[in-house]
Amino acid sequence: MSATPAPSSPPTARQIVITRQVPIGAPAPEALAQWPIRMAPAEPQMSRAELLAFVRGAAGIVSMFHDRVDAELLAAAGDGLRVVCNFGVGVDNIDLEACRARGVIVANTPDVVTEGTANMALGLLLSVTRHINRADRFVRSGDFERLGNGFPRGWLGAHLSGQTLLIVGAGRIGKAVATRGLAFGLRPLYCSRSPKPDFESPPLGARRVALDEGLAIADVVSIHTPLTPETRHLIDARRLALMKPTAILINTSRGPVVDESALASALKSGRLYGAGLDVFEHEPRVHPDLLTLDNVTLTPHIGSAERYWREQMTELALRNITRVLSGQPPVTPV
Repeated sequence: MSATPAPSSPPTARQIVITRQVPIGAPAPEALAQWPIRMAPAEPQMSRAELLAFVRGAAGIVSMFHDRVDAELLAAAGDGLRVVCNFGVGVDNIDLEACRARGVIVANTPDVVTEGTANMALGLLLSVTRHINRADRFVRSGDFERLGNGFPRGWLGAHLSGQTLLIVGAGRIGKAVATRGLAFGLRPLYCSRSPKPDFESPPLGARRVALDEGLAIADVVSIHTPLTPETRHLIDARRLALMKPTAILINTSRGPVVDESALASALKSGRLYGAGLDVFEHEPRVHPDLLTLDNVTLTPHIGSAERYWREQMTELALRNITRVLSGQPPVTPV
């Protein structure tokens, strides 16, 4: 399976279209022999016009989080389209009502993004608490050789043991982050619309709190909620003001869950200790103030980017597609 450029003519009937090059691990399922695959290149990302041309005639589409799957795209694919599987767990880029109206089944790839994204959340947290990104630049610049490390007062970071971790969005990834937090001595709380027995039972023993209450007492806030109209700017200026000045905000969910301008202001003024962000409100554009700050670690939406798990995402996406095209339900329907 190799990447091919966007076609000048429609794909063949019954074809599976993948809108960006994906990593391939184990051999593809035998069922794929019935449905040829056409995969876009890894770079550059297709324009909207190229994407609409690319999906024409497809029976199944593996879409990326940056692809807007709406009535226009569904119409461009044509009446033969039967299933769309998002390459990721979030589906805020997919118009579910438009898919339902056309009889298009929607699936995603949960579970296989959990471990990598949880690892990224902890990596961001460690970078912020121990100034790893700034320290790396310090060594590369030659300043370590010229200036030393300022022992014993230089590079003092924040400690984690005994601190309170608030999980906002108590799903699979949130639980994986809370579990990892135990190894660092973090005490978990969680915020969720309904009680989560798996959070409250051992080993986590987490207490459910209202969001405002949790923000006021947490030392670390890790966001794992999906993007919906209700969660857009869930963390706004008012809620940022509730947080301790020593607190750290980690976001590996979706950028618009946080008011990025308000966050930049809080970090710039020292109102918050730091932040670790893998996602951004107007991605790939980042608020210019964030780019100048040393108390924030920024990564380019790579939370699930561990080779093994990305290969598993590919396998699950293709399994979802081929099952639907074979007349079976998808493994992980939305």
